[in-house]
Amino acid sequence: MSAKIYRPAKTAMQSGKAKTHLWVLEFDQESPRKIDPMMGYTSSSDTRQQVKLTFETQALAEAYAQRNGIEYRVIAPKEPARQVVAYPDNFRYTRTQPWTH
Repeated sequence: MSAKIYRPAKTAMQSGKAKTHLWVLEFDQESPRKIDPMMGYTSSSDTRQQVKLTFETQALAEAYAQRNGIEYRVIAPKEPARQVVAYPDNFRYTRTQPWTH
């Protein structure tokens, strides 16, 4: 049984950062998924794939995995590279390209 511990990125659909401060422990897929020939549904006998545990810190998630004998890997979060852009920069005299509508 193995799992990954990560901090989820913000969703692309919203500008807020809700639920990005929590750490998630998610189990890896143990058995392959099967396609039902009659209906075409995808199913699996592995119910651990459906479990997502959330923790306040990375240390708590790692401690839980160690306490329960779960092999884990930590995926480090990538911080976004924010560009500071101001509206007056559109009109500065050192602008390389002319400003147009």
